[in-house]
This record gives sequence, structure tokens and C-alpha cells, in this order.
Amino acid sequence: MTKESIHTPETRLNNPTRRNLLAGGTALAMAGLAGFSRTAMAQAVGAAAPAAPKPLPSYVAWKDPAAMIVHTSGTLETRRSAFGTSIITPSEQLYIRNNLPAPDASIVADRDGWEIMVEGVKAPRKLTVRELKTMGLETVTMVLQCSGNGRGLFPNKPSGTPWQVGAAGCVVFSGVPVRAVVEALGGVAGGAVYMTGTGGEKLPEGVDPKSVMVERSVPLAAMADALLAWEMNGAAMPLAHGGPLRLIVPGYTGVNNVKYIKRLAFTVEQSDAKIQKTGYRITPPDQKADESQPSVWEMGVKSWINSPSGEQGPLAAGPMQVKGVAFGGIHAVKSVEVSVDGGKTWQAARFVGPDMGRYAWRQFVLPVRLAAGTHTLMSRATDAQGNVQPEGRVDNVGGYNNTSWRDHALQVTVA
Repeated sequence: MTKESIHTPETRLNNPTRRNLLAGGTALAMAGLAGFSRTAMAQAVGAAAPAAPKPLPSYVAWKDPAAMIVHTSGTLETRRSAFGTSIITPSEQLYIRNNLPAPDASIVADRDGWEIMVEGVKAPRKLTVRELKTMGLETVTMVLQCSGNGRGLFPNKPSGTPWQVGAAGCVVFSGVPVRAVVEALGGVAGGAVYMTGTGGEKLPEGVDPKSVMVERSVPLAAMADALLAWEMNGAAMPLAHGGPLRLIVPGYTGVNNVKYIKRLAFTVEQSDAKIQKTGYRITPPDQKADESQPSVWEMGVKSWINSPSGEQGPLAAGPMQVKGVAFGGIHAVKSVEVSVDGGKTWQAARFVGPDMGRYAWRQFVLPVRLAAGTHTLMSRATDAQGNVQPEGRVDNVGGYNNTSWRDHALQVTVA
């Protein structure tokens, strides 16, 4: 066995004993969610739950099958019940969203030899991961969330994966700060206002590359905390999550954190790739996407409850702990309130565990006593700038950026 294989989660988690232990500690049913129409949403969630779980795709066979909902080979969701009460989402439980098939595993055979071209700086050049490792090191704990997380809660059912809450996780990334690389190459060339990352997936033949390639531009200010990361949760970046090298843009939705990054450019204009020009835009219903509409960039303040979910049937009346997660997107989360009566009254919840920085989520808890009957549980977060998680969603064609506290409600029955 090579040194490389020892340190990859793909190999480490193929241990059958560990897999069984993980599966034994994770519930298998998906939580029901209540939206504006509680009955309709409950029916929709029930209808979406597969009768038999789909098997894990081979490239993520190291994932914990009990923690994952397999929508397609490129979209795997973390079960609500798998989040637990720790801050960090284990790699084997983290969601998967791929716009293109993952590259061949050969690209991680020589991780340090992977090359990235840096353009739009005064001294543009190619750099290997080996060279990047000599230029600086930082670690960030951050929420990684798909732009469409919560899409399944939209009543109009936008096209795309019907994510509930599980297209998100709190992850530790390590790598070189982008600003350190830029400084080493003489600084950004004049006029640049965007940072553009290009993924290294193999593109299908016979089509315009710009129509399928993963290339995203974000405002230049995002460079301040961005990383070129080669490590995730203390291990080499898994191939399935963008290894050997991934652009990490804290506070921005997952699509902007470009996997297999092979080109980093500082540009005057946004990328002309389809995924930037018309993809991932906040397009009003019944309209076509265009460049005038807001791009899906920064995340907003958001929270949801993970437990109790009532997914195993009626709960026993009496005391219980309402638990969930909250984050502020580009700002730190400051506080969370919980309602157990459908938003009529609110109580301040308490954060649990250490504060791991402005980009990480916080676990929260509120002790309650619930009598027999039906209860609608909700959470509402406020960030350090005073922005409050909104009650309603912004309807859009892609089902993006759903931060509605009402959509994320849980309805539970207490016996």
C-alpha cells in the first residue's frame, strides 16, 4: 500500500468494521418538512422518499451509506438525522454535487504534481501543488452548501435535485491563501474586478466547451479569505470533493468553490461560460435567465432544526431538546430563536460547542416540554450585522438560496 492510499478517506473508510459502526449509529429515514402548506409539504416529502435506498456510486463507495440519500450518481444528500450535534460534518457523510462527472482517479496519483495556471497577475505562471505548499498555509472552517439546498421545499417544484437540508455541511479546509499566491506573483494586474476559477473535469467531445465547463467568477473582494486547498477535514482532498486542488471561497455557495481547479484568473469581465452567464442566476418565475439577474454568490443567514424530527413516529410527551444548526453566510451568526407553535412565539436558543469562526455554523439547542398534540417547530437566526433569517423565500426558476424559516419548519406529533 502506498503512502497516498493510507491517507485518503476513500481507503480509510472502506474498512468494513468502521462502515458498520457508522451505519449502526445513523438513522435511515428522511425527515418530513413543513412549508407554507404543511399538509401538502408532508405529502410531497413522503412521496419523494425512495422505497429502497439506491446504492452508492463507485467513486464514493467510501461514504457512509446509512447517512446518504442517493438522488443520482452526481447528487448525494446528507440525511437530516445524520448531522448529529458535533460542528464538523465527517467527510463520509458530506453531500456530493457534481456538475460534470468526476475525473479519473489517476489525477490524484501525484497530488503534488497537479498544475494550476494563474493569470491576470503581473507575473503569470503555472504552479504545482508542491510549489503552492511553499507559499503559505491557512485553515478555515466553513459551511459548504449547494446553491439549491432547500429547493425541494419550493411549492412550485423547480427543476433540479429536490434537496431538503442535506446539501450542506461544515467542513475544515487547509491550503494556501489566494492572496499569498497573488502577492508572490506581483499582485493583481490593473483593472481586474473578478476572480475566475476553471475546473479540470474532462469535457465531453463534440460540444462547445463553454456550454458545459465549470468556470465561475466571483467579486475580487472574495479573494481576501479564499484558499487553494489540498486538504479537507485533516486528510488529502478526496477526488469526489475536488482533489487534488479546490478553490475555496468562504461564505459563497458551493458552485463557486471550483473543484479540480486548473486555472485561476483575475479578470475585468465575468466568465462567458454558460454556468456563469445564465446558470445560477436568481431568475424570476416565468422568465429566462440572463446576465442582468443576480448571480448566486454569497450565502445568507440561515438555520434549521435537525431534531426532534418525528421521523420514527410519534414522540413521547414531556421534556426534549430541540437541536439544529445556524450560520450567517458571509457574516458570523449571532443568535437563534426557536418556535414550537408555528411561529406565534419565539424563545432564545443556546449555542453548543466552540465558535470556529465567522464562516462556520453553530449548533444550537433549546430545552422544551411538549404536550400531546401536533407541534410545528421552527428556527430563526440573526447574523452579526443584524440581518434576520426571512420568513419567506425568494421565488426563482432555479430554486436557489432558500433561507425561509417557514419553509424549513418541522411538524411533529406528540403522543
